[in-house]
Amino acid sequence: MKLFNSMSNQIEEFVPKKPNEVSMYVCGPTVYNHAHIGNARPIIVFDTLRRYFEYLGFNVKYVSNYTDVDDKIIAKAQEEKVSEEEVAARYIEAYQKVREGLNTKVLAATPRVTETMDDIISFIQALIDADMAYESDGDVYFKVAESENYGQLSNQKVDDLLVGARVDDHHGKESPIDFTLWKKTDVGIQWSSPWGMGRPGWHTECVVMIKKEFDGSMIDIHGGGMDLKFPHHENEIAQSMALYHHPIAQMWMHNGMLNIDGEKMSKSLGNVLWAKDVLEQLGGDTVRWMMMSAHYRAPLNINDETIEQAKTELGKIRAALKQAYVKLQLAKAVLPVDINRDILKGFSSAMDDDLNSPNAMKEIFDAVKALNQMLRVKDADLNLVSQWVVAIEKMMDIFGITTDRVELTEDDLQLYDRWNVAKAEKDFEKADEYRRVLTQRGIL
Repeated sequence: MKLFNSMSNQIEEFVPKKPNEVSMYVCGPTVYNHAHIGNARPIIVFDTLRRYFEYLGFNVKYVSNYTDVDDKIIAKAQEEKVSEEEVAARYIEAYQKVREGLNTKVLAATPRVTETMDDIISFIQALIDADMAYESDGDVYFKVAESENYGQLSNQKVDDLLVGARVDDHHGKESPIDFTLWKKTDVGIQWSSPWGMGRPGWHTECVVMIKKEFDGSMIDIHGGGMDLKFPHHENEIAQSMALYHHPIAQMWMHNGMLNIDGEKMSKSLGNVLWAKDVLEQLGGDTVRWMMMSAHYRAPLNINDETIEQAKTELGKIRAALKQAYVKLQLAKAVLPVDINRDILKGFSSAMDDDLNSPNAMKEIFDAVKALNQMLRVKDADLNLVSQWVVAIEKMMDIFGITTDRVELTEDDLQLYDRWNVAKAEKDFEKADEYRRVLTQRGIL
C-alpha cells in the first residue's frame, strides 16, 4: 500500500514499524461548539483508512483526542455562566453522536487534555531543562530558532516567518515566532505549575497524549485536516524532535478542505452546516459516500448536485443487492462467510494507491453492473451470485456504508411457492393475484 506523506511531499510505500500492527493518531476537536460538516471529513477519511487496514489483516490502534481546555471553551462557559467542564462534556457527547451517526468504528482511546495535565506540565519542564523553552513572567515559550529543520512539514523557513511576524507577537518572547507552551492566566479554568497558575498551549497537548497512549514510541500515522499542517503539526514535530529526536510519526496525512456551493465555509458567509443537522437530513451512509466521492487530499465541494448524486448511486447499489438477496432466499441459497478476494482485486488496487476512493467506487459500480447482468440470466449460477453479493458488501463495509440484508418472511416464501404452483396449474387468475401482492412487497 502506498500513501502520500506530507513530510516528504510524495507518495511512499507504507511499512508499519511493527509487523501486522498500525498505530494511528488523528487530531480531534476543540469542544466549544457543535461539529460542523467539515469536521466530519477527517472522521470519515481516517475511519475508512482504518477499515481498509483491517481488511488487509492489520491490527489498528487508532486514537483521537478531545481538546477540552481552550480560550473559546472558557468564553462559552463565562457567557453561559456554567463551568468549562459542563461546556466540554456537552460538546464531547454531541461529537460522539456525530461519530456514531457516521458509522465509525470505536476508537482505542479518546484522551482529554484535562486528564493529561500532570504529564503536560512535566513535558514542558523537560523542554526548559533541555534549553528548548523558557519562562517569561509566568508564560512558557518554545525556542523555534533552536529547533532543527523547523518548517520541514509545511515547507516554511524560519527567516520568512520572522519577516512576516507581527510586532505585537513579541511581548515577553525572545523571538516573535516562539510559540506558547504554558499560558499564565487568572481567568477561567487553570492549574498550578512551576511557573504559576495557568493552562497549556494547544500545540503541546497532542505531543504528550501521543506519548502517553503509544508508550513514547514513534507512531505510524499522524493525521488531520490540511488546516492543521501549520502551525499545529509543525509545532508538534518541533517539540518531539527537541525531546525525543523523532518527528512523532513515520507518515503525516492531511485531508483536503470542504466547500459549500463553491465557497469556503465560514460564519461570515453564513454557510456553516452543522454535522448533526446534515446527518439528520441525509443519514450517515449518504454523508460518507458523498465525502469519499472525491480523493481525500482534494478539496470537496458540497452542493445539491453532489448530495443527489450520492443518494442516486447508493440507491442503485442497494437495489441490486436487494434483488440478489430476494433471488437467493427464494432459491434457499446461503450466502458464504468467506470473501472471494479476487473480486476485490480492482478495488484493493485503487485503495492501495493512496486511498483512491473515486477509483474504488468505480470498481464497486462495475461489480454491481456484473451482479445485475448475472441476475438477468434465468438459470444464474447462484453460488457465483452469492460470492459477488458478499464481495460488494465488504467493499461497502470498508467505506463504512451499511448494507442491511433483506430477510423474507415465511409468509413471503409461502406466497412465492403458491404463485409458482398457480402458474404450473395454469390458474392464471390466482397467479396474477399472487404476483400483484409479491410485486407490492418488492419481492418481484
